[in-house]
Amino acid sequence: MIRRFVPAAAAAVLAAGASFAADTPYEANGEAFDGYFAAAQDPKGLVLVIHDWDGLGDYERKRADMIAALGYDAFAIDLYGAGVRPETQEGRMEAMGKLNNDRPRMQALIAAGLAAAREQSGAEKVVIAGYCFGGGATLEAARSGVTDAVGYVTFHGLVATPEGESWPGDAAPVLVLHGGADKTPDMEGIAGFSRELEAAGVPYEIEVYSGAPHAFTVFGSPNYREAADVESWDAFARFLSRTLGEAS
Repeated sequence: MIRRFVPAAAAAVLAAGASFAADTPYEANGEAFDGYFAAAQDPKGLVLVIHDWDGLGDYERKRADMIAALGYDAFAIDLYGAGVRPETQEGRMEAMGKLNNDRPRMQALIAAGLAAAREQSGAEKVVIAGYCFGGGATLEAARSGVTDAVGYVTFHGLVATPEGESWPGDAAPVLVLHGGADKTPDMEGIAGFSRELEAAGVPYEIEVYSGAPHAFTVFGSPNYREAADVESWDAFARFLSRTLGEAS
């Protein structure tokens, strides 16, 4: 059943032809998680957004709104749990590490987030996109086959394949948006990743933005680089058009 919840405060905006959005909690195996749904009018498909190492926050909500403005429904999921938003570097490393060290749980939570997203949107065709830690989680979804996404996008994301995992040859296309000055991973890591995808026969594109450090898309941060942000967003929009269909 399709349930497109329209917050009362957003009804007038929707009537004017713009997107609407709302915080949308959901459950996975009895656990509570936060979510954020941004709907487009006459959407061509759905984009699942996976957060950075600090958890679902205003940044991911903003990106979801921007995706809806492109003409695609967007659902930002939560891999940490309702209200779990570590504020220190140590806390973020711990939260991220727990999932990186428990890949079956990460996979299950991504699948549950996608189910919640589809309950809101009703769209079948989906692209998964993630930032930093979320980029690594996006690639985990692609390798493991726990979703039926038609494409995967990572913004300045982690690309290393864990020991014991490999890429299936039938994986959907992957788009990597990376800063040339990023050290996590550095360009050697990106080159190795491309060789890995080539060997597996996975279709991919890699765009590198000169001088851009890690987290170059994060608004207001010292690492933000406007040119790289704009160019990577344009590349993302083109990828969505190819995989989900051109927005009307």
